[in-house]
Amino acid sequence: MEWFVGNQPLSLHKIITLENLHLRSHLKLHFIVIIYGFTAILGKLITLPAPLLVFYRMLIAVIAFYVFLKFKKTDLSISKIQFFKLFGIGVIVAVHWITFFGAIQLSNISVTLGCFATTTLFTSLLEPFFFRKRINAIEVLIGLLIILGLYLIFRFETRYLLGMVVALISAFLAGLFTVLNKKLVSHQKASVISFYEMMGGVAGIAIYLIISIWTRTTVMALPTLSDLFYLLILGIVCTAYAFAVTVDIMKHLSAYVVTLTINLEPVYGIIMAYFIFGESEHMTGGFYLGTTIILMSVLGYPMYHYLKRKTS
Repeated sequence: MEWFVGNQPLSLHKIITLENLHLRSHLKLHFIVIIYGFTAILGKLITLPAPLLVFYRMLIAVIAFYVFLKFKKTDLSISKIQFFKLFGIGVIVAVHWITFFGAIQLSNISVTLGCFATTTLFTSLLEPFFFRKRINAIEVLIGLLIILGLYLIFRFETRYLLGMVVALISAFLAGLFTVLNKKLVSHQKASVISFYEMMGGVAGIAIYLIISIWTRTTVMALPTLSDLFYLLILGIVCTAYAFAVTVDIMKHLSAYVVTLTINLEPVYGIIMAYFIFGESEHMTGGFYLGTTIILMSVLGYPMYHYLKRKTS
């Protein structure tokens, strides 16, 4: 059996090289998903209030993105309309991260990531609204399964009720900015979009902090040395680096494989939290049953689309 690119047969050496590249891309992708999962760990380790945490994270990410884009000699010019749209979405991203880290502080990592897995549900409900598509019956079924999983989590972990509600708000906002980005990504590079959205988030939180400090509802605090160390990892490694590598990986792997693997973020995050923080992350059997239902539904969603494309 011969492999071809166009009409040209590939040599054994090239086939082995492509297979090695494919394997390395898979390993890189799982490493990146572990990094995404580690974001929640850092959120628990950092002692700053959620708004300050996100402000410093996005500020560090903006600087890292700017260095990355200048190194790549990427054109950063955009229209005024695009600029204001991206700034607006950046504010949504900022509120999403504030509610995400706030949920961790109100509950724990396992509860937050279990509820955050519902992002797929919110995305499937928002897409028909923004793109004028009909709601898919399979997507509704998957949504009902996710709601069942949530019911089990809420039923058995009532002590974390407020944290769960905040985590669901974060998941909704994640679905919202994902859909909004989908409308913009066809007109601009993803890296440029992310750079301006980070700037928008920094500006939005800065305005909020100025008002809060002026009204004395918030006290501005500089990060401790340990907080600064974790923030640098969060902003550079978990945000800018992870994004840059994900873009590179998509040159070698399909969007389906990337999406499916990224959906494993809550799994990796919950496992890491269990071993790092021990007793505080031990949950009831009902929580793990509900989370399993949610994660199986989330993983089944892209699987359904993949099988549908293969049979059509």
